[in-house]
Amino acid sequence: MIKIDEKPTRKEPHKRPISPRKHRWLIITLVIVLAVGGILYSLADRYLIRHVQVVVADENTATVATGNANDSSSTTTTTTEVNATSDDWNYSSDDMKVSIEKVQTGSGSDQIAYYVADVQLTDASSLRTALADNSFGTYITENTSEIAAANNAILAINGDYYGFRDDGVIIRNGTLYRDSPTRDALALFNDGTMKTYNENEISSSELLAEGATNTLSFGPILIQNGEIVSDFSSVKIDNNFGNRSIQDTNPRTAIGMIAPNHYVFVVVDGRQDNSRGMTLAELADVMKGLGATEAYNLDGGGSSTMYFMGRVVNNPLGRNQERGVSDILYLTEGQGS
Repeated sequence: MIKIDEKPTRKEPHKRPISPRKHRWLIITLVIVLAVGGILYSLADRYLIRHVQVVVADENTATVATGNANDSSSTTTTTTEVNATSDDWNYSSDDMKVSIEKVQTGSGSDQIAYYVADVQLTDASSLRTALADNSFGTYITENTSEIAAANNAILAINGDYYGFRDDGVIIRNGTLYRDSPTRDALALFNDGTMKTYNENEISSSELLAEGATNTLSFGPILIQNGEIVSDFSSVKIDNNFGNRSIQDTNPRTAIGMIAPNHYVFVVVDGRQDNSRGMTLAELADVMKGLGATEAYNLDGGGSSTMYFMGRVVNNPLGRNQERGVSDILYLTEGQGS
Protein backbone atom coordinates (compact mmCIF):
# COMPACT_ATOMS: atom_id res chain seq x y z
CA MET A 1 0.00 0.00 0.00
CA ILE A 2 1.33 3.40 -0.98
CA LYS A 3 1.03 5.94 1.78
CA ILE A 4 0.15 9.49 0.92
CA ASP A 5 1.50 12.10 3.24
CA GLU A 6 -1.34 13.84 5.00
CA LYS A 7 -1.11 17.59 5.57
CA PRO A 8 -1.71 18.65 9.14
CA THR A 9 -5.13 20.10 9.79
CA ARG A 10 -5.01 23.89 10.15
CA LYS A 11 -6.43 25.09 13.39
CA GLU A 12 -8.98 27.89 13.27
CA PRO A 13 -8.15 30.81 15.56
CA HIS A 14 -10.13 30.77 18.73
CA LYS A 15 -12.92 33.37 18.72
CA ARG A 16 -13.44 34.90 22.10
CA PRO A 17 -17.12 35.58 22.74
CA ILE A 18 -18.15 39.21 23.31
CA SER A 19 -18.75 39.76 26.95
CA PRO A 20 -22.25 40.83 28.01
CA ARG A 21 -20.79 44.08 29.32
CA LYS A 22 -19.08 44.95 26.03
CA HIS A 23 -22.20 43.96 24.10
CA ARG A 24 -24.25 46.28 26.26
CA TRP A 25 -21.87 49.20 25.64
CA LEU A 26 -21.97 48.59 21.88
CA ILE A 27 -25.75 48.80 21.95
CA ILE A 28 -25.66 51.96 24.08
CA THR A 29 -23.12 53.57 21.71
CA LEU A 30 -25.24 52.69 18.68
CA VAL A 31 -28.35 54.13 20.32
CA ILE A 32 -26.50 57.35 21.18
CA VAL A 33 -25.13 57.71 17.63
CA LEU A 34 -28.59 57.17 16.14
CA ALA A 35 -30.18 59.59 18.61
CA VAL A 36 -27.60 62.34 17.97
CA GLY A 37 -27.88 61.78 14.23
CA GLY A 38 -31.65 62.04 14.46
CA ILE A 39 -31.45 65.26 16.47
CA LEU A 40 -28.93 66.82 14.05
CA TYR A 41 -31.07 65.88 11.07
CA SER A 42 -34.18 67.23 12.79
CA LEU A 43 -32.43 70.55 13.49
CA ALA A 44 -31.09 70.75 9.94
CA ASP A 45 -34.49 69.91 8.54
CA ARG A 46 -36.10 72.60 10.71
CA TYR A 47 -33.53 75.38 10.41
CA LEU A 48 -31.35 74.74 7.36
CA ILE A 49 -33.13 72.72 4.69
CA ARG A 50 -35.44 74.68 2.41
CA HIS A 51 -39.01 73.43 2.17
CA VAL A 52 -40.93 75.01 -0.69
CA GLN A 53 -44.68 74.59 -0.37
CA VAL A 54 -45.89 77.07 -3.01
CA VAL A 55 -44.06 78.89 -5.80
CA VAL A 56 -45.56 82.35 -6.16
CA ALA A 57 -46.05 83.79 -9.63
CA ASP A 58 -43.82 86.78 -10.34
CA GLU A 59 -46.21 89.73 -10.43
CA ASN A 60 -43.52 92.25 -11.27
CA THR A 61 -43.16 91.49 -14.97
CA ALA A 62 -45.83 93.59 -16.60
CA THR A 63 -46.72 91.91 -19.89
CA VAL A 64 -49.47 92.22 -22.46
CA ALA A 65 -50.18 89.01 -24.40
CA THR A 66 -51.43 89.18 -27.98
CA GLY A 67 -51.99 86.63 -30.72
CA ASN A 68 -50.95 83.00 -30.25
CA ALA A 69 -50.09 82.16 -26.63
CA ASN A 70 -47.47 79.68 -27.85
CA ASP A 71 -45.68 82.35 -29.85
CA SER A 72 -43.11 83.95 -27.55
CA SER A 73 -42.75 86.87 -29.94
CA SER A 74 -46.34 87.87 -29.29
CA THR A 75 -45.68 88.86 -25.65
CA THR A 76 -44.62 92.44 -25.18
CA THR A 77 -43.33 94.08 -22.04
CA THR A 78 -45.04 97.29 -21.02
CA THR A 79 -43.81 99.98 -18.66
CA THR A 80 -45.65 102.75 -16.91
CA GLU A 81 -44.13 106.21 -16.81
CA VAL A 82 -43.92 107.56 -13.27
CA ASN A 83 -43.48 111.25 -12.58
CA ALA A 84 -41.29 111.18 -9.47
CA THR A 85 -38.52 113.06 -7.74
CA SER A 86 -36.14 111.64 -5.15
CA ASP A 87 -32.94 112.07 -3.20
CA ASP A 88 -31.14 109.95 -0.60
CA TRP A 89 -33.90 110.40 1.99
CA ASN A 90 -37.05 111.36 0.08
CA TYR A 91 -39.29 110.15 -2.72
CA SER A 92 -42.33 111.87 -4.18
CA SER A 93 -44.70 110.90 -6.99
CA ASP A 94 -48.36 111.30 -7.83
CA ASP A 95 -49.13 108.16 -5.78
CA MET A 96 -46.82 108.31 -2.78
CA LYS A 97 -44.57 110.40 -0.61
CA VAL A 98 -41.76 108.88 1.44
CA SER A 99 -39.57 110.82 3.87
CA ILE A 100 -36.84 109.10 5.91
CA GLU A 101 -35.13 110.56 8.96
CA LYS A 102 -32.26 109.19 11.02
CA VAL A 103 -32.64 109.85 14.76
CA GLN A 104 -29.74 109.60 17.22
CA THR A 105 -30.40 109.85 20.96
CA GLY A 106 -28.42 109.32 24.15
CA SER A 107 -24.68 109.21 24.66
CA GLY A 108 -21.98 106.69 25.50
CA SER A 109 -23.33 103.19 26.07
CA ASP A 110 -26.88 104.59 26.10
CA GLN A 111 -26.89 105.71 22.46
CA ILE A 112 -29.72 104.66 20.17
CA ALA A 113 -29.84 105.10 16.39
CA TYR A 114 -33.07 104.52 14.53
CA TYR A 115 -34.65 105.33 11.17
CA VAL A 116 -38.17 106.62 10.62
CA ALA A 117 -39.88 106.42 7.23
CA ASP A 118 -43.06 108.49 6.96
CA VAL A 119 -45.19 107.08 4.13
CA GLN A 120 -48.28 108.63 2.55
CA LEU A 121 -50.11 106.80 -0.24
CA THR A 122 -53.03 107.55 -2.54
CA ASP A 123 -53.62 103.84 -3.22
CA ALA A 124 -53.24 101.11 -0.59
CA SER A 125 -52.16 98.62 -3.25
CA SER A 126 -48.76 100.34 -3.36
CA LEU A 127 -47.99 98.69 0.00
CA ARG A 128 -47.29 95.02 -0.62
CA THR A 129 -45.42 92.00 0.68
CA ALA A 130 -42.92 89.75 -1.08
CA LEU A 131 -41.46 86.33 -0.30
CA ALA A 132 -37.86 85.25 -0.58
CA ASP A 133 -37.20 83.52 -3.89
CA ASN A 134 -40.91 83.99 -4.78
CA SER A 135 -41.63 80.88 -2.72
CA PHE A 136 -43.69 80.12 0.37
CA GLY A 137 -42.34 77.54 2.81
CA THR A 138 -39.83 77.22 5.61
CA TYR A 139 -36.20 78.35 5.71
CA ILE A 140 -36.36 80.01 2.30
CA THR A 141 -34.32 83.17 2.76
CA GLU A 142 -32.83 86.08 0.88
CA ASN A 143 -31.51 89.42 2.06
CA THR A 144 -34.10 92.18 2.38
CA SER A 145 -32.27 94.18 -0.30
CA GLU A 146 -32.32 91.24 -2.72
CA ILE A 147 -36.06 90.68 -2.33
CA ALA A 148 -36.66 94.43 -2.59
CA ALA A 149 -34.62 94.83 -5.76
CA ALA A 150 -36.35 91.85 -7.38
CA ASN A 151 -39.72 93.52 -6.72
CA ASN A 152 -38.82 97.04 -7.85
CA ALA A 153 -39.24 98.31 -4.30
CA ILE A 154 -38.85 101.99 -3.50
CA LEU A 155 -38.85 101.39 0.26
CA ALA A 156 -38.74 98.05 2.08
CA ILE A 157 -38.40 96.66 5.58
CA ASN A 158 -38.06 93.06 6.73
CA GLY A 159 -41.33 91.30 7.61
CA ASP A 160 -42.25 88.70 10.23
CA TYR A 161 -39.88 85.89 9.16
CA TYR A 162 -42.89 83.58 8.85
CA GLY A 163 -40.60 80.82 7.53
CA PHE A 164 -38.92 80.41 10.92
CA ARG A 165 -42.10 78.87 12.34
CA ASP A 166 -44.99 76.74 11.14
CA ASP A 167 -47.93 78.49 12.80
CA GLY A 168 -49.79 81.79 12.54
CA VAL A 169 -52.23 83.15 9.96
CA ILE A 170 -50.34 84.16 6.83
CA ILE A 171 -52.16 86.11 4.11
CA ARG A 172 -49.95 87.68 1.49
CA ASN A 173 -51.21 89.94 -1.28
CA GLY A 174 -54.71 88.54 -0.84
CA THR A 175 -53.75 84.85 -0.78
CA LEU A 176 -54.10 82.69 2.35
CA TYR A 177 -51.00 80.49 2.71
CA ARG A 178 -51.21 79.34 6.33
CA ASP A 179 -54.11 79.17 8.75
CA SER A 180 -52.91 78.14 12.20
CA PRO A 181 -54.11 80.81 14.67
CA THR A 182 -51.62 81.30 17.49
CA ARG A 183 -50.79 84.86 18.56
CA ASP A 184 -51.55 88.56 18.30
CA ALA A 185 -51.12 89.68 14.72
CA LEU A 186 -51.46 92.55 12.25
CA ALA A 187 -53.75 92.89 9.23
CA LEU A 188 -53.41 95.40 6.39
CA PHE A 189 -56.57 96.21 4.42
CA ASN A 190 -57.34 97.40 0.90
CA ASP A 191 -58.80 100.67 2.21
CA GLY A 192 -55.42 101.73 3.59
CA THR A 193 -56.14 100.83 7.21
CA MET A 194 -54.38 98.38 9.48
CA LYS A 195 -55.65 96.53 12.54
CA THR A 196 -53.95 94.59 15.32
CA TYR A 197 -55.91 91.55 16.46
CA ASN A 198 -55.82 88.14 18.14
CA GLU A 199 -55.61 85.33 15.58
CA ASN A 200 -57.82 83.12 17.75
CA GLU A 201 -60.62 85.69 17.78
CA ILE A 202 -60.96 86.60 14.08
CA SER A 203 -60.92 83.93 11.37
CA SER A 204 -58.97 84.20 8.15
CA SER A 205 -62.23 84.07 6.17
CA GLU A 206 -63.55 87.05 8.13
CA LEU A 207 -60.35 88.98 7.47
CA LEU A 208 -60.47 88.28 3.75
CA ALA A 209 -64.16 89.25 3.62
CA GLU A 210 -63.25 92.56 5.28
CA GLY A 211 -60.63 93.24 2.61
CA ALA A 212 -57.43 92.08 4.30
CA THR A 213 -54.57 92.03 1.82
CA ASN A 214 -51.75 91.00 4.16
CA THR A 215 -51.33 89.63 7.67
CA LEU A 216 -48.15 89.52 9.71
CA SER A 217 -47.68 87.10 12.59
CA PHE A 218 -44.91 88.07 15.00
CA GLY A 219 -45.61 90.76 17.60
CA PRO A 220 -46.26 91.93 20.11
CA ILE A 221 -48.84 94.64 19.49
CA LEU A 222 -47.31 97.98 20.50
CA ILE A 223 -50.28 100.32 20.11
CA GLN A 224 -53.94 99.34 19.75
CA ASN A 225 -56.85 101.77 19.34
CA GLY A 226 -54.53 104.67 20.05
CA GLU A 227 -53.20 103.31 23.34
CA ILE A 228 -49.85 101.70 24.19
CA VAL A 229 -50.20 98.09 25.27
CA SER A 230 -49.05 98.47 28.87
CA ASP A 231 -47.41 95.17 29.76
CA PHE A 232 -44.58 93.70 27.67
CA SER A 233 -43.09 91.62 30.49
CA SER A 234 -44.82 88.37 29.53
CA VAL A 235 -44.46 88.60 25.76
CA LYS A 236 -43.85 85.21 24.15
CA ILE A 237 -43.56 84.88 20.39
CA ASP A 238 -42.41 81.28 20.08
CA ASN A 239 -39.98 78.74 21.51
CA ASN A 240 -37.73 78.22 18.51
CA PHE A 241 -34.14 77.13 19.03
CA GLY A 242 -31.65 79.96 19.50
CA ASN A 243 -34.11 82.77 20.26
CA ARG A 244 -32.93 85.73 22.32
CA SER A 245 -35.12 87.33 24.93
CA ILE A 246 -37.52 89.70 23.16
CA GLN A 247 -37.84 91.95 26.21
CA ASP A 248 -34.19 93.10 26.24
CA THR A 249 -32.72 95.95 24.20
CA ASN A 250 -32.47 94.70 20.64
CA PRO A 251 -32.50 95.87 17.04
CA ARG A 252 -36.16 96.41 16.11
CA THR A 253 -38.49 96.73 13.15
CA ALA A 254 -42.03 98.09 13.48
CA ILE A 255 -44.90 99.40 11.38
CA GLY A 256 -47.57 101.84 12.48
CA MET A 257 -50.59 103.59 11.00
CA ILE A 258 -51.19 107.28 11.65
CA ALA A 259 -54.31 107.45 9.46
CA PRO A 260 -55.63 105.43 6.49
CA ASN A 261 -52.87 105.25 3.83
CA HIS A 262 -50.51 107.12 6.17
CA TYR A 263 -47.94 104.77 7.69
CA VAL A 264 -44.72 104.97 9.63
CA PHE A 265 -41.94 102.37 9.38
CA VAL A 266 -39.26 102.29 12.10
CA VAL A 267 -36.00 100.31 12.10
CA VAL A 268 -33.71 100.46 15.14
CA ASP A 269 -30.04 99.52 15.04
CA GLY A 270 -28.68 97.61 18.02
CA ARG A 271 -25.92 95.43 19.49
CA GLN A 272 -23.30 97.97 18.41
CA ASP A 273 -21.25 100.73 20.03
CA ASN A 274 -23.32 103.66 18.75
CA SER A 275 -26.73 102.01 19.23
CA ARG A 276 -27.76 99.64 22.00
CA GLY A 277 -31.18 98.93 20.49
CA MET A 278 -34.57 99.44 22.16
CA THR A 279 -36.83 97.65 24.57
CA LEU A 280 -40.39 97.01 23.46
CA ALA A 281 -41.63 99.74 25.81
CA GLU A 282 -39.21 102.24 24.27
CA LEU A 283 -40.29 101.25 20.77
CA ALA A 284 -43.95 101.68 21.73
CA ASP A 285 -43.17 105.17 23.08
CA VAL A 286 -41.48 106.09 19.80
CA MET A 287 -44.43 104.85 17.74
CA LYS A 288 -46.85 106.77 19.97
CA GLY A 289 -44.76 109.91 19.63
CA LEU A 290 -44.89 109.58 15.85
CA GLY A 291 -48.68 109.63 15.99
CA ALA A 292 -49.40 105.96 15.33
CA THR A 293 -52.87 104.81 16.36
CA GLU A 294 -51.99 101.17 15.62
CA ALA A 295 -48.44 99.78 15.80
CA TYR A 296 -46.93 96.32 15.62
CA ASN A 297 -43.50 94.84 16.28
CA LEU A 298 -41.99 92.79 13.45
CA ASP A 299 -38.98 90.47 13.39
CA GLY A 300 -35.94 92.22 14.85
CA GLY A 301 -32.39 91.37 15.80
CA GLY A 302 -30.14 90.74 12.84
CA SER A 303 -33.16 90.82 10.54
CA SER A 304 -33.88 94.53 11.12
CA THR A 305 -33.26 96.21 7.78
CA MET A 306 -34.52 99.30 5.96
CA TYR A 307 -33.96 99.55 2.21
CA PHE A 308 -34.53 102.70 0.16
CA MET A 309 -33.93 103.38 -3.52
CA GLY A 310 -31.30 100.70 -4.07
CA ARG A 311 -29.41 100.89 -0.79
CA VAL A 312 -29.65 99.64 2.79
CA VAL A 313 -30.20 102.69 4.98
CA ASN A 314 -29.37 101.29 8.44
CA ASN A 315 -26.51 99.14 9.74
CA PRO A 316 -27.76 95.53 10.12
CA LEU A 317 -25.88 93.38 12.63
CA GLY A 318 -23.61 96.34 13.35
CA ARG A 319 -21.45 95.29 10.39
CA ASN A 320 -23.49 96.57 7.44
CA GLN A 321 -24.20 92.90 6.84
CA GLU A 322 -27.75 91.72 6.19
CA ARG A 323 -29.24 88.51 7.51
CA GLY A 324 -31.42 86.46 5.20
CA VAL A 325 -35.17 86.75 5.85
CA SER A 326 -38.24 85.03 4.47
CA ASP A 327 -40.29 88.10 3.54
CA ILE A 328 -40.50 91.89 3.29
CA LEU A 329 -43.02 94.73 3.36
CA TYR A 330 -42.40 97.16 0.52
CA LEU A 331 -43.66 100.08 -1.53
CA THR A 332 -43.79 100.09 -5.30
CA GLU A 333 -45.40 102.10 -8.07
CA GLY A 334 -47.98 100.93 -10.58
CA GLN A 335 -49.76 98.20 -8.59
CA GLY A 336 -53.21 99.76 -8.60
CA SER A 337 -55.91 98.14 -10.73
